[in-house]
Amino acid sequence: MSLIGLLIAGIIIGLLGKWVAPSNRDNIPIWLTIICGIVGVLVGYWVAGALGVASTSGPDWIRWIISIVLAAIFVAIASALTSRRGR
Repeated sequence: MSLIGLLIAGIIIGLLGKWVAPSNRDNIPIWLTIICGIVGVLVGYWVAGALGVASTSGPDWIRWIISIVLAAIFVAIASALTSRRGR
């Protein structure tokens, strides 16, 4: 995947991951959401490869679903780490 493709996929997957994440995860900035999306895409591709998901001629829906779930997990972790105590 090219760098531009990774950034675009990271933005989309990060926003989808933020939307899918449990509870209200609006307390992290957009740049952190994008980073979670990029990491979700990279780790998602690695996990899909480790699980033996074969490349297809069309969209790899299983890879994208894995990436979205991982981005949601990373958004939840980032939210937990950056949340302010005492609110």
